[in-house]
Amino acid sequence: MQSSLLLESIAVEIGASEPWPSDAKLFQPYEVEQVLLPDNANCLAVQAYLKMCGLNFQVEQRKNAEYMSPSGRVPFLKCGAYLVSDLDPIITFVNMKEITLVGDLNNAEKADMRAYISLVCNVLGNAELYVCWKDEATYKELTRQRYGSVHPWPLNIYLPFHKRKEILKRLASLGWKNKSRDEVFAEVENCCKSLSDRLGDREFFFGSKPTELDAVVFGHVFTILTTPLLNNRFAAVVRGYDNLVELCKRVEKDFFERIPDA
Repeated sequence: MQSSLLLESIAVEIGASEPWPSDAKLFQPYEVEQVLLPDNANCLAVQAYLKMCGLNFQVEQRKNAEYMSPSGRVPFLKCGAYLVSDLDPIITFVNMKEITLVGDLNNAEKADMRAYISLVCNVLGNAELYVCWKDEATYKELTRQRYGSVHPWPLNIYLPFHKRKEILKRLASLGWKNKSRDEVFAEVENCCKSLSDRLGDREFFFGSKPTELDAVVFGHVFTILTTPLLNNRFAAVVRGYDNLVELCKRVEKDFFERIPDA
């Protein structure tokens, strides 16, 4: 297993030294009928990051994107002969091509940025998983149907059930499974306050140029604001921080060329 991972790492490192191909593709689930809030947040974050880097790519929507991914998570990038999944490995892959968004930051600022990215992933990411998979009503009314919608019977029953067991196990290991909804949204509130305080009245988190932190915050905040759920409490907490909402509008306008209804 370790040997396989080492060989994969070496192959990706070799691939990273090659020019960015004209046919790079980012694979993700179907956006309209299938993708769930946590996966959509991650997909949007990676899309925003690649756009901020000025890299060309096409989004490929596949019902089995999760099972095509080398890590089992979405999105994943097909760049020439190489497959790279998850935000951090994709950023590393791009950086190895001497393309970076943090060239103007000092070491302390880079460490600060990584800490805030970890905060977003550990709080907003886990809250998204909790709402979709732990909350009983949301799972029955929304998650189960969307996750199983692209699969025939009996897979449309079995796969959501199996995925829920996997996610609940992950949430338990992270100390999130037994939180109450009030505790979850208190965590979200604290996370958003920290992000809002750090952003202040800046255009982006570290000045006039975006970094991967801006991409990650955009992916999660935009998705929370625009994903219909059984109640709007999640979005209402996030919407209480005007500068985070404005950041989403700015990223959307600058890099996606449309303004969200936020």
